[in-house]
Amino acid sequence: MITDIKCTLVIGSGPIVIGQAAEFDYSGSQACLALKEEGIRTVLLNSNPATIQTDREIADRIYIEPVDPESVIEIIRKEKIDSILPSTGGQVGLNLVILLDKLGILSSYGIKVLGTPVPSIEVAEDRKKFFNLMKKIGEPIIESYTLTNSDYKKLVPEIKKYPLILRTGFSLGGSGGVIINNQKELFDYCNDYFSVRNDTVELDESLLGLKEIEYEMMRDNNGNCISICNMENLDPMGVHTGESIVTTPSLTLSNDDYQKLRTSAIHIVNEIGVVGSCNIQFALDQEKDEYYVVEVNPRTSRSSALASKASGYPIARISTKIAIGYNLNEIRNPVTKNTYAAFEPSMDYITVKIPRWPFDKFSVKREIGIEMKSIGEAMGIGRIFEEALMKAVSSLDIKQAVQMRLFTSPEKTMELMKIPNDQRLFAIFEGLFQGMDTDKISELSGYDKFFIEKMKNIANAISTIRPNIS
Repeated sequence: MITDIKCTLVIGSGPIVIGQAAEFDYSGSQACLALKEEGIRTVLLNSNPATIQTDREIADRIYIEPVDPESVIEIIRKEKIDSILPSTGGQVGLNLVILLDKLGILSSYGIKVLGTPVPSIEVAEDRKKFFNLMKKIGEPIIESYTLTNSDYKKLVPEIKKYPLILRTGFSLGGSGGVIINNQKELFDYCNDYFSVRNDTVELDESLLGLKEIEYEMMRDNNGNCISICNMENLDPMGVHTGESIVTTPSLTLSNDDYQKLRTSAIHIVNEIGVVGSCNIQFALDQEKDEYYVVEVNPRTSRSSALASKASGYPIARISTKIAIGYNLNEIRNPVTKNTYAAFEPSMDYITVKIPRWPFDKFSVKREIGIEMKSIGEAMGIGRIFEEALMKAVSSLDIKQAVQMRLFTSPEKTMELMKIPNDQRLFAIFEGLFQGMDTDKISELSGYDKFFIEKMKNIANAISTIRPNIS
């Protein structure tokens, strides 16, 4: 443990908004409690009063103030802060600590950043720096472009490959993310964007249709690194992982695929210099036996909360202990009580996460994509995929979960399968009840045939129990 830490400022994530659920309530609260266990005075800054983080039992001192440099300076002076923990505050926390570093506030007051250092955060969050590092260390990555107000008119004509994924840097939940199909769309977007903004626009070559796999990693101060679990998105690339149905662990990867991506994940977090938890996303092309690194989140995230619940590994708590100087072999797992945090969790069950969208409350376009629209999620745990999926569906508390049907025409059913939307899962079941071929459903939806066959097992069981449903 770092002995000169006496008073730590924990950055909260601010208000709960679409694209950011209550996972940061969990991670920030666990961080505060983990610090207090070590006798460190804990000060919390969070602009959101409607969170368990602001309960008096969580932190020693709580400030419900704007999460900005002015508030931080005032708190540093008043509370004699000597360290700051940004990684459990989501993207808000990372953006703030980078800004504090650039303004010289951290160095002026001698504030130590706990966990992943600022230069490493910048490498992971800045698409250009991240792209260059991946190229340098030999990890496969797609072409990436950065446009600014001063150079986009010159650079756009040089870009030849479309479609492209466009997003702004340091963004939350894919906010502002769009798919650009041609040069005209890109020019139109840039003209509108740079007329009111003066920051950067990031462009990545599209990996639409490939399998999306995530690894939740933990790395300590000595460079020891473990994979807590991996996750497989049922929806292919082109749908934000927060918008996708996700199974833990992955179910369609070969052992070679699993080990190859795990080795890559360890390589990446070591090169970036992550200290604590980290989420890495890959795009996998199983036909060509190729993979691409999509992005790295050097913080606790929505995926971290899912991985923690799915595996039973207290990610936020362990990550905080590492941030104050402990290593994996020194931290006893508070869940198992008799093993250390260096042990990788072993799962003999399956979890399925399904997002919960608010479309039943609002009359809006129901399509989903690279920008998050979900407001929460439900998770089911079972010995087999079918059990876990049905538990998650039941927890959604929507009318489709009762019938598992949409009663749409075959044409409409196929349309709902093809275009990513909140009803795609039920459209697949509708297609199965209508007698559609599993290969056709897999082709339309982009779901691996393995999952379609599992859903067919459910449809057959429902038809046996309720013969009049099909």
